[in-house]
Amino acid sequence: MPEIANADCDGFIDLLRGLEEDLIEIGSTLPAWSMDGAFLADSTIKRYRAELGSAPQFREFKGALLAALSAEGDGYAVVRLRNIAQALRIEEQFLRLTTALLAELATPFQPFQRWPLWKTIGTNLAAKPGVSTGIGYNAFHMDLVNATQPPDYTILLCVRPDPLGAGASILSDARAAVSRLSPSTRALLAEPEYCYGSFFELSDVGEEYAPFPVLDGKPEDVGFVRFTAKMLAGSDLSEAHARAARELADELIARQTTFTLQRGDVLIVDQHRWVHGREPLGDGQHNVPEENRRVLLQLFLRSRQQL
Repeated sequence: MPEIANADCDGFIDLLRGLEEDLIEIGSTLPAWSMDGAFLADSTIKRYRAELGSAPQFREFKGALLAALSAEGDGYAVVRLRNIAQALRIEEQFLRLTTALLAELATPFQPFQRWPLWKTIGTNLAAKPGVSTGIGYNAFHMDLVNATQPPDYTILLCVRPDPLGAGASILSDARAAVSRLSPSTRALLAEPEYCYGSFFELSDVGEEYAPFPVLDGKPEDVGFVRFTAKMLAGSDLSEAHARAARELADELIARQTTFTLQRGDVLIVDQHRWVHGREPLGDGQHNVPEENRRVLLQLFLRSRQQL
């Protein structure tokens, strides 16, 4: 059975060598996927599932992954596909295999009409430092915070880590952070006073939600802690509402989880529970050739009960 490393990195899942070998063989022959609108087609999911089911150890791996992402588990996972990435290279066949694995959790979909199913997040020295492609601190946030139906899961696949050794991923349990706030602070966060982001060329994420409450009062499996640190600068907030959001930000930082993704690592984040971000990249990015800079790929999942 795949082992979850508990010493330093809770939520990390390693594959046994036999399963890796089976997945390399399966991945080398998987057909291209088909889309049904913004979603991975059911016919593709069924085909991929049948192929994965031929691996004797796959059921145990899937069980470990579902347990890690369950309400009783961590709520996030990092699946180490490093050996498979080395064998297949992070190209079409590897992405097909990774998409197949993720489709066992929820349905991959493409909310951004202008980008493919797997969206590239590179390193752009000209970008604002705090954005996903920038080189600075990318503060805690959930993706598509201003949509009425954000993706249930956000996925980050490491193609190439920062060669300067920095750019660690950061995660924080937003539900736990909220539970540590005072009732008066939670009451302020439940009021629809917060705004952030634009809303265009999107599919299957509902309507624009502006202004929105940070706490929507819904059950955890359907509701979100709608937080992005950038809303503190982008919203016309009262002093009380800004202070409440800053208190939440401080709680998120105080209990954050930090780790550095390596090539082939796949980070899966349940957006109903966790927010994510990134530490600054290493100093000296201007001296790193463009082809050697950090690159991630991003994918989104919609839970089947939400379809």
